[in-house]
Amino acid sequence: MSAQAAHAPSPQPSILLRETVGPIAVLTLNRPAARNSLSAAMIATLHAELNEIRDDKAVRAVVIAANGRAFSAGHDMKELTARRTDPDRGRAFFAEMMNACCAMMQAVVHLPKPVVAAVQGIATAAGCQLVASCDLAIASEAASFATPGVDIGLFCSTPMVALSRNVPRKQAMEMLLTGEPVPATRARDIGLINRVVAAGTERDAAIALAEQVALKSAYTVKLGKEAFYRQAEMSLADAYRYAAEVMTENMMARDAEEGIGAFIEKRTPTWRDE
Repeated sequence: MSAQAAHAPSPQPSILLRETVGPIAVLTLNRPAARNSLSAAMIATLHAELNEIRDDKAVRAVVIAANGRAFSAGHDMKELTARRTDPDRGRAFFAEMMNACCAMMQAVVHLPKPVVAAVQGIATAAGCQLVASCDLAIASEAASFATPGVDIGLFCSTPMVALSRNVPRKQAMEMLLTGEPVPATRARDIGLINRVVAAGTERDAAIALAEQVALKSAYTVKLGKEAFYRQAEMSLADAYRYAAEVMTENMMARDAEEGIGAFIEKRTPTWRDE
């Protein structure tokens, strides 16, 4: 071995790990030393993985987890602060980052497959936003959630969008105005997460929940997830009108015909995801 080879730097670990567990893609944030903060690279990498998964028929559900003590502490403040020396004091970079993060969060919502968060520790600011953007969330009893931007003079405006679509207004405003952490049990009670489990079991619990959903028709899940988010932004009358159209379209699908037939015949349906 040459001296040059002997002193070659070790390859850096990936900031996002992907594992396949049956029909489930597990994406693990892997910047534990930085509390899995959402750097520009992390946002871009996670968005790219979601885009790749979108058309992968082998993947029927996604789990987003994290390594280390924190799920995610939000934006990388050191990365943002470093751009204060730019000629525009960082304005262009800040706009680029916020828009990239918003696009990634919307990619979670628009993914035609269910996304489950597995939260083992703190999820703050944009980290809390990521949990709120997921369709389902399992949290360790040791987890906590906060939108503490107000404590450092930076209101959590983009996390507010996802948060306010998950929890009642006054609960969202209390989190946003005080920055106080909300323990897992309280987060469950206000609707931010689905379940609280024993510390260390949240990843397995999230995978199990994802596997449960993965047993359903992928076509039906895709149709239903899109309809859920679309109708939530409509008036009551428009929502019912739209939902009736979706139900009619769904009734014409092969999997609905198969599923209803299997129910009547008391047998297990065979999905073709169409």
